[in-house]
Amino acid sequence: MADVHCTVWDETRGEGAAAVFVHTIFTWGDDDAYGFAAQRPLADRYRLLLMDRRGYGRSPGTGRSDFDTDAADLVDLLARQDGGAHVVGHGNGGLAAMLAAGRRPDLVRSLTLIQPSAFSAAAGDPAVRDMLRRVAQSAGVPESVTPEQYLRASTEGIGLPMPEPTEMRLRAVATSMRERPVWEARVPLEPLRDAPWPTLVICGTWQDAPEPYRTYAGEPLVACARAVAEAVGARLLRVDGYYPHTQRPAAVNAALRELWG
Repeated sequence: MADVHCTVWDETRGEGAAAVFVHTIFTWGDDDAYGFAAQRPLADRYRLLLMDRRGYGRSPGTGRSDFDTDAADLVDLLARQDGGAHVVGHGNGGLAAMLAAGRRPDLVRSLTLIQPSAFSAAAGDPAVRDMLRRVAQSAGVPESVTPEQYLRASTEGIGLPMPEPTEMRLRAVATSMRERPVWEARVPLEPLRDAPWPTLVICGTWQDAPEPYRTYAGEPLVACARAVAEAVGARLLRVDGYYPHTQRPAAVNAALRELWG
């Protein structure tokens, strides 16, 4: 398969430690709205590699986005970094990061998970059980729904602002509509717990999120963050808001600098 695209931000002339970022749905690596644009100041000391998952951003297309493929792509990218890399994953990208780190812990310097979609880790939590029940009873997205309609329903439909429906945004949404359900993943927690490097889990407080978004997405994601942090012995950082790295970048960037040293 063709290599995935990575945006590289580096003010260290190649001397800084590598840090690889993996995004969630509806977005891509250097996206201002949902991606990691606000983490660019970290390039003053680290070599940032913002990976576009297949079907997103500037990476090759895919018939169906898949967390196992994302994890394999991430392992390949990590293997090309001298001494491995710090890994940061958000949402579905956090799931891929966990899978990759579990497969090749020797390539990881540290692991940061921002509201990871690791639902198997919190399958017994009531909020996660309710979410899984809802998705099991849903009929899926009708073929007649366009990416722009889906984007609008997924943002304005639950009280969030809708980003501009650019060509790149709609490509990301179209890929997200076909993405393999993350609740099918079984996350390897033991390799992460036994790894020699530190893990940081970050999640929002969600107190200011629109109620439907908080109920349907926020509560299950907070449950996952807590469960993962407890299972692997990670530090759990709570910050205001519901999109930590875009809404509270100063707090997130400070935590990353502390973790990376």
